[in-house]
Formats: sequence, C-alpha cells, structure tokens
Amino acid sequence: MRLLGLLPWLFAGAVVGYAILVGGYAATVVSFALIYAVFVTGLNLFMGFAAQVSFGQNAFAAIGGYVSAVLTASHGWSPLPAMALGMAAAVLAAAIIGFPTLRLKGHYLAMGTLAIGLIAYEITVEWQSVTQGYMGISGIPPLSLAGYEVSSDRGQLVILALVVAGGAFAAARIRRSRFGRALSAVAGSEEAAQALGIDVARYKLMAFLLSAGFAALAGSLFVHVVGFVSPEVFGLHMVIVTFTMLYVGGIGTVAGPLIGALIVSLLPETFRAFKDYQDLAYGAALILLLIYAPRGLASLFSTRGRS
Repeated sequence: MRLLGLLPWLFAGAVVGYAILVGGYAATVVSFALIYAVFVTGLNLFMGFAAQVSFGQNAFAAIGGYVSAVLTASHGWSPLPAMALGMAAAVLAAAIIGFPTLRLKGHYLAMGTLAIGLIAYEITVEWQSVTQGYMGISGIPPLSLAGYEVSSDRGQLVILALVVAGGAFAAARIRRSRFGRALSAVAGSEEAAQALGIDVARYKLMAFLLSAGFAALAGSLFVHVVGFVSPEVFGLHMVIVTFTMLYVGGIGTVAGPLIGALIVSLLPETFRAFKDYQDLAYGAALILLLIYAPRGLASLFSTRGRS
C-alpha cells in the first residue's frame, strides 16, 4: 500500500525529470504547472483541510506578484527580499480581510471572497501609477540565488520543483499536526469542534493566512519566471483553472494539488492534435476524470484517499 501511495509522486517526478531533460517548451509548460501547484497547495489548506470556500485567492497572488514586480523592476530590489515582502503584504491583507469575511458561511463566504478577487483585479487595472494598468510591468528580473540569476528554463524548473516539494512537505506536516487535526474537526462540524473547545474562528483565519501566503508566493514566482505581469494574469481565469486543478488532483490530499496542476496543464498539450476539437476533447477528458475519480486522481492511490 505504501508503494501505491508513492505512485502520484513518481508520476510527478517523471514528468518534471523529463521536462528538465528536454528543456524548451516542455520545461515552460511544466514550470507554469509547478507555479500553479504552489497556489493550489495553499488553496487546499483552506478548502481541503478546513472545508471552507474561497474564490478570492487570486487577490493574494496579485499582491505578491505586483509587490515583487514593482520592487525589482522599479526600485532595484533583488527577487528574494521582494518576494518575502510580497508574501508579508498578502498575509497582512488576508488578516485584515479575513477577520470580518470568515464570519460568513457557505455561499455567503464564497460570494464575499469572490468580491475580494474582483476588487483586487480592479485595483491592478486602475492604479496605473504603480501597476501600469493593462500595459503591465516588464523588465522583471529572473529568480536569483546568492546573487546568481537563474535565467535558463531548466534552472528555473529545478528551483520551482524544490519549492513545490517544500510546500508539499509543509502541507503533510500540517495535516498530521495538532493544527491539522483541529482543521479536520472544523471541516467535519464547526459546532462540534467548538463544543470540543476548538477556537473555530482562529483556526479558520490561520488556514486563510497560510493559503494567502502560498498564493502570494505563486504570484511572485510567476512574475520572475515570465518577466512580465499584467492584470489579466490574476483574473477569474486563475480562479477557474485552480479550482479545476484542486478537484481533479484530489481536494484534501497532499499529492492532489501537484497532480491536478500537472494533469490540467498537460491535457491541452495532449489534445493539441485534435485542432478544432481540442477544447471539446479537453472538456470531455475532465468530465470523465471527475466521473470516475470524483475524489480526485490522488485518492485512487490510497485506500484512505489521502495520499
């Protein structure tokens, strides 16, 4: 059974290894998939572990991305300090927003968080003196370590793989910790968790902050890998794609975000030969995946569905 649980990770390792080996377009596609995997790992902490709903995590990705872009492209900061400040700004914003918003439940919470994402998008469009609006910000430097710029596609892919591995390790540790068990109790029943002495509001807020931090990290990674950012990057498309990745991969699992990000990113490339029927084939494949693996692909490799 342990070997079965390793299959999702072996698949991910094989895909990333192949992309590193061949480089070029394959490395670019997998790099974007890994950036999404970071985002979805954070989303999974809030939606999978705590069973809450958020349609506004793209707002925190925008904060992280634009803080990194502005500080590095306009003020000469190096990427790592800029990314750290972007994550801090996103977590602070999440704390301010989350305190009143997380009092909502169900579809009210979903609508409230959706509004957060829409507001953030409008700010990136209208605050042209900082964000340059639809023109976007270019000239963003690539990722760097110890003063050395990692500009090759293979080098960036290795860094992204290490970040995703660190995020997955952190998610696994969180799930097995006291904090993770408290989130599981909240996910089961908020009223029962409160009766057991769990501060439900506090744990929901903490999960929201962690999710915001992951989203901001993903946003920062994106701008440094691409070298450009504009409002469309963090629009509703990001919300739809990341939700698809989470449910296809397996919500509430550790491997799910990575598997979902890779599958959803690679499927369009797989069906590119269908030309005019590419979108139809892609949609049909997603429907079949959700029908035959309703708990996500990662759950197929574990008797408990928690790979």
